Amino acid sequence: MTQFTIHTPDSAVPEAAEMLKDSQNGFGMIPNLHAVMAEAPKVLEAYKYLGDAFSQTSLTREEQNVIWLEINVLNECHYCVPAHTAIAYGAKVPEDVVEALRNKTPIADQKLESLRQFTRKVVSERGRISETDVESFLDAGYTKQNVLEVVLGATHKTLSNYINHIAATPLDAPFQKFAWKPAG
Repeated sequence: MTQFTIHTPDSAVPEAAEMLKDSQNGFGMIPNLHAVMAEAPKVLEAYKYLGDAFSQTSLTREEQNVIWLEINVLNECHYCVPAHTAIAYGAKVPEDVVEALRNKTPIADQKLESLRQFTRKVVSERGRISETDVESFLDAGYTKQNVLEVVLGATHKTLSNYINHIAATPLDAPFQKFAWKPAG
């Protein structure tokens, strides 16, 4: 398997080194995902930009975390499921919601379950969803703006999930307690 460098500010090119320093300041550590992405500074820049943009959508923090975790589980990302479990808990997402997402069981909150189902359809159908799927999502209390914001979340997580698969990004120590493997 091709080994990818876990860059530090000292090993990365200057453009990526500054972004890694920002990661250190923002997270109190440099996530290994960012360290891998530093190999291609524009990839790291795009990932950070997409994450910032998604965090500023009209969706609540809980809804954003539902989208992130659902996509990570669907894409079977060994790195992002644990990382986003920690992020979800940090955002005060209820444990039953986080565990339902990690275990592919229904979320008790029907609106969040509708969000989860819509997100799943967007990802699994590669955006080719039916009008009925959109209408069901809207009927659950979401908006057309939210439809597009789900796609933004999918774009953000697809970038990281695919890179983690290719680079076999090692899980950071703070996320080890949330290690995850797909069932079956």
